[in-house]
Amino acid sequence: MAAKFVVFYDKAKKFRFRLLATNGEIIAVGEAYESKASCLNGIKSIQKNAPAAVLVDETLKKETDEKKAPKKKPAAKKATAKKPAAKKATAKKAADKKPAAKKPAAKKPAAKKAATPKPAPPKDPIVE
Repeated sequence: MAAKFVVFYDKAKKFRFRLLATNGEIIAVGEAYESKASCLNGIKSIQKNAPAAVLVDETLKKETDEKKAPKKKPAAKKATAKKPAAKKATAKKAADKKPAAKKPAAKKPAAKKAATPKPAPPKDPIVE
């Protein structure tokens, strides 16, 4: 069986297409189109342009840019003028204050389960 395009209605009653591989797996899904003619034009465009399409992997560009970019130095802290220390309260004022009321102890949140790490996506052979 050869690869094929299948035109269908989505949930919003718009036209879409799927590109199926020879084994029946979905390779690509087109955007939603208002008319069937527009959907068929989208398929024709892919048939016309895909054979000459060039692969541009923008994920690799970001990874290499991050490795090449020099790390930024942390910003220098600005010197701030220190305020003079506040005067200590007299013993009489401290004695006049009422003791603070005790607050009820806060409940500790339940321990979270450790998340299992997600597997890395498989690496595809990429042509640049």
